[in-house]
Amino acid sequence: MSDPMTLPLHMRRTMFDPDPELMTARDEEGVRQVRTAFGIDAWLVTRYADVREVLGDAERFSNARGIGIQFPGMPQASVEQRKKMRAGNLLTFDPPEHTRLRRMLTPEFTMRRMRRLEPRIHDIVTDHLDAMERTGPPADLVTAFALPIPSLVISELLGVPYEDRDDFQRRTNRLLDISQPPEVRLAAQLESRAYMTELVGRTRAEPGDDMLGMLVREHGHDLSTDELSGVANLLLLAGHETTSNMLGLGTLTLLRHPDQLDLLRKEPERIGAAVEELMRWLSIIHSGMSKVTTTEVELSGTRIPAGEVLVCSLPAANRDPEFIQNPERFDIGRGDLGHLAFGHGVHHCLGAPLARMEMRIAFPALFERFPGLRETETPAEFRSFHIVYGLTSFPVTW
Repeated sequence: MSDPMTLPLHMRRTMFDPDPELMTARDEEGVRQVRTAFGIDAWLVTRYADVREVLGDAERFSNARGIGIQFPGMPQASVEQRKKMRAGNLLTFDPPEHTRLRRMLTPEFTMRRMRRLEPRIHDIVTDHLDAMERTGPPADLVTAFALPIPSLVISELLGVPYEDRDDFQRRTNRLLDISQPPEVRLAAQLESRAYMTELVGRTRAEPGDDMLGMLVREHGHDLSTDELSGVANLLLLAGHETTSNMLGLGTLTLLRHPDQLDLLRKEPERIGAAVEELMRWLSIIHSGMSKVTTTEVELSGTRIPAGEVLVCSLPAANRDPEFIQNPERFDIGRGDLGHLAFGHGVHHCLGAPLARMEMRIAFPALFERFPGLRETETPAEFRSFHIVYGLTSFPVTW
């Protein structure tokens, strides 16, 4: 469970549910001034319509302007160091620079390209289910299934050696855990960059058939080594961290809602709708990148000056009764009604087609292989201080 004494409001949860105070802030105020985890004041935006407006307007709500903010307690980095760490990270740019970078990546994430990966994803899922079956119950679903499958998929897609996964997962956990001291998180960021820079160097010398090789061959003259490292770093982090937590939390959600799981078993064609409802209901990304207003704006009747930091609560928006009826209810019969779990606007998640495909394959395969899958007496452990919400362990048996 979350600790409301130390966690910022938008990150507080009780198991699957956002903190009641966050829901009250949405229903009664819409926008509220808060102190973030990094010690700065910000405006917390909670209503679906407002969050969608903020995410959809890169001119009035800037990602790039947040880069210059100095957080209290953060180690001072030189201008050159900050520039190097930012290079290639699409989340820290606005159009037109963001457009330039994203245009190079978009072809690799079309549904047509993703379908080419589908047989390999089926194989990866089957291999891990085979391993679970051989080992026998009990098993930790996080380490046996939810984490390794997306990690292997994104590693193969990018061209990152899978044997390096323990190291990159360790660095990612330190980087995204806000309970870690600032210098530890910065060190993890620098280590990740150094690792990817070395890999980019090897790829430039001998580009393979993976995405990193493609970027070198097709855009190697347009992208600097720092930009290539930044792009690959972001894709690696996002590609395994988000989907793995959806697989873990999503499985627990279905087990805790047996009527919905029974419906999915009887009508397997509902898997697409089930994935969308899981994304909406869980909203594992608390807020995404902070925004900075470029002009005075008005949200929910509140005037916000230019130069202010905004934090968008995705869980509050996706459970807004103005957006959807009975928002607290988990119901796979809804279909995709336009949730914001993948973001919105120019920064809408580039890897959404891949994440959807992995979940559409993995959930049915898991429940088909282990029809008696259930929780053990040892409860799943939720992690609270992470930028991406999820489980640290999930003991299951069958």
